[in-house]
Amino acid sequence: MTETPQVLALDLGGTSLRAGFAIVDAPAELAAVERWPAPESACALRDRILALVAARAGSAPLAGIGITIPGLVEGTVSRWVPNLPFLDGVDLADLLGEAGVPVAAGNDAQMALLAEARFGAASGLDDAILLAIGTGIGSSVLAGGRIVRGGRGAACSFGWASADVADPGEDRSGWLERQAAGRALDRLGRDAGLADGAALIAAARTGDPVASLAIHQVGAALGTTLAGAVALLDPQAVLLAGGVSDAIDVLGPPLRAALTRNLPPHLRSIEIRPGQFGPRAGLVGAAVAAGLGPEWWRVR
Repeated sequence: MTETPQVLALDLGGTSLRAGFAIVDAPAELAAVERWPAPESACALRDRILALVAARAGSAPLAGIGITIPGLVEGTVSRWVPNLPFLDGVDLADLLGEAGVPVAAGNDAQMALLAEARFGAASGLDDAILLAIGTGIGSSVLAGGRIVRGGRGAACSFGWASADVADPGEDRSGWLERQAAGRALDRLGRDAGLADGAALIAAARTGDPVASLAIHQVGAALGTTLAGAVALLDPQAVLLAGGVSDAIDVLGPPLRAALTRNLPPHLRSIEIRPGQFGPRAGLVGAAVAAGLGPEWWRVR
């Protein structure tokens, strides 16, 4: 009896690489997920992945490899990866050609939304926005049943949205990312005499006025810029993912207030819901993409 093919899912971040195998027909059921520090070169990444493939000798056939990249991906080519610049310009399909199977590659937020749209909080929806708020801000859009990628794979880079016409800009991070991502919370925490963003959130939960004001500013920045995206796209839901989404109890009220204030009445009821897969979303999405192939972005 022929064994059911498997896929290899890889979630490459700025500091770590996670990997797991799944049956092609059950990509959300990843087995034996392992984690290592992020590789320091393209060759090191290739060697790690090929070693995983080789270790499967005698197992079920491998149908494909899916990999998330924390940056801009065009097809299977990494165009711009700020935290892993050695990948800039690298074609991942060529890099992993020795594995002998198709490679599906995408931005980490796009892959996370793929997982949620197939099996999670966006299942059954044709139009949704996902915000992954962690150290930075990742984002992706499902429109008409397809993950929006744009002309160069860079669509929906929401961390670059701005609500400040006087902002001078930066080359490596956008206005919203500088106002509302984990690094911004850490800075605000230190400004308040606390250790970091986690301490700031904890203090806001106790009603500390300084911490509460800082959290209000972050939520207002998110809600104000998100209103533009909702007005442009009219999604059925907005999904929040990433570490900062755990603070939705204190971030949610100012975010919702700013969102409502900046939207017309017919869009104010937009649902905001947490992602189902949490930190596993990118890895599950990579497994889904590996099974779907090069056109993994066609969700419906």
